[in-house]
Amino acid sequence: MMMKLTGRKCVVIGAGSVAAAKIEGLLACGARPTVISPRAVSQIRAWAKAGKLVWHRRRFSPRALKGAFLAIAATDSAAINATVFRACQTRRVLCNSVDDPEHCNFFYPAVVKRGALQIAISTSGRSPALAARLRRELARQFGPEWSAFVEQVGEQRRELLKAPPSALRKRLLKQIAVPLEFPISRRTRPAKKKASP
Repeated sequence: MMMKLTGRKCVVIGAGSVAAAKIEGLLACGARPTVISPRAVSQIRAWAKAGKLVWHRRRFSPRALKGAFLAIAATDSAAINATVFRACQTRRVLCNSVDDPEHCNFFYPAVVKRGALQIAISTSGRSPALAARLRRELARQFGPEWSAFVEQVGEQRRELLKAPPSALRKRLLKQIAVPLEFPISRRTRPAKKKASP
């Protein structure tokens, strides 16, 4: 499942380098981050100064979750992160507690982005390092040319959907999704079996 976070309040508790990485992702999704922490790394301070997020220089309290869609507990204290999770459960706010799968309602996948194409990899919190390695491998397999291809497929699909449902339309919808010219496609498609003699 991928959620649209545009315009949604997302609370981040903690303001270190890990929190900054999470906030960068939230900003890329168009979310409205609110940071709760007495101190913050320079990047978060810069975002706050630029008006890209709201920074409350105080310790966490449950009232910080008012109006929040989700929360990210990214402090260096397991006890504080657990407190954040419990407060979120009480208020029905989705929570991700960094490096603590037991205190998560959702996980951050490693993502390969090629325009509208997004390939997400998750180990459900078991090994972020493995997810990152798989992301690097997929990034090599799916190059930048896939961005334009996905847009092309989208345009062709919109045109085909204007026609009444039929076996031909169904077949064409499948055909347009197969790249024919990418050299990389040989690595992303199953190898063809050799004909029997």
